[in-house]
Amino acid sequence: MLNKYARAFFTRVLTPFAALLLRWGVSPDAVTLVGTAGSVAGALVFFPRGEFFWGTITITLFIFSDLVDGNMARQAGTSSKWGAFLDSTLDRVADSAIFGGLAMWYAGKDANDLLCAVALFCLASGQVVSYTKARAESLGLPCKVNGLVERAERLVITLVAAGVAGLHTFGVQYVEWLLPVALWVVAAGSLVTVLQRMLTVRREAFEAQAAEAGEVAA
Repeated sequence: MLNKYARAFFTRVLTPFAALLLRWGVSPDAVTLVGTAGSVAGALVFFPRGEFFWGTITITLFIFSDLVDGNMARQAGTSSKWGAFLDSTLDRVADSAIFGGLAMWYAGKDANDLLCAVALFCLASGQVVSYTKARAESLGLPCKVNGLVERAERLVITLVAAGVAGLHTFGVQYVEWLLPVALWVVAAGSLVTVLQRMLTVRREAFEAQAAEAGEVAA
């Protein structure tokens, strides 16, 4: 849902900024690299120290590069398979840093092994969600299902909860519980999404096999 509606909205909002960067001679690949570096730095510098508010602010500022770089490539007419590959690969890097940073916090002082495990599960399941679609498409299967929780949902739920929970350090009470709840929601939603995609690909694979058998019989 967020990919369908929110991405279109922010693409329109960020189009003038993307055009400005192109006029300055900035390449889409450079925006992708800087955005990933900023997101990774924000996650691994702030989150392991429990500074969730500032970590979220930093990550959010850089994560919009995921919309800007593609916008720039389309405006410049330079969209390419390499750019799509780079963008998708570095998205996985940024996601790993975010959930890895949270896992480091829960594994550190005042350790909570359960929440550390949940954060690691969010990290791993997010990678599997992406892999299932990529692997299906490499086999010639469309994987015509997005699923309950895609990357946009994972990031919005986690970062909003982390940012609000981080207000606890400014004296706001009863908000620190939001992050653990968000991690459980993302973990459950990611698991459902993996199962949705696996079942869809299973159906598509059997349908493709049946079609091939029908062609041979004909």
